[in-house]
Amino acid sequence: MEILKIATEWAKAEVFSARFFIFFALLFLAAGIGFWQLGKTEMAKAYIIPTLVAGGLLLAVGIGIYFTNKSRVTSFAAAYQTNPTEFIQSEIIRTEKSISEYKNIVFKIIPIIIVVATLLIVFVDKPNWRAASITTISMMMVILLVDSNAKARIDSYRNHLELAIQE
Repeated sequence: MEILKIATEWAKAEVFSARFFIFFALLFLAAGIGFWQLGKTEMAKAYIIPTLVAGGLLLAVGIGIYFTNKSRVTSFAAAYQTNPTEFIQSEIIRTEKSISEYKNIVFKIIPIIIVVATLLIVFVDKPNWRAASITTISMMMVILLVDSNAKARIDSYRNHLELAIQE
């Protein structure tokens, strides 16, 4: 029964984490609207579309994580009551997949995207490219910030699952 409590706490922490994506998405959207309304220079106008796109993407990610894990909070109890061992096994498989995705996407691909965007800032002297690159770096940093904490949580959760299966 302790593992059910840990699983539920993990899912609630993911719901809380999703709120950070939504918060940053709203900041990007507000910045895009601000550049649209107040931007007078070519560089300020170049930020309109990239910040709105980044805000939309972060909003989609945040909402997706929020609703996925919100439903898990309620479904964990039913799955655990049906078959505790099967619940733990399925969670171990799911967490292994998630950890693998974090390693490949968040900690390999996102840093490469940041490097490419940085090189674009240095070598391309067009306002649209620079604005898109700076916005991309900002969005990737938000993803790294939130997902590095999520990765630590899922590692801890997986360790608890492994201990539970041994018992």
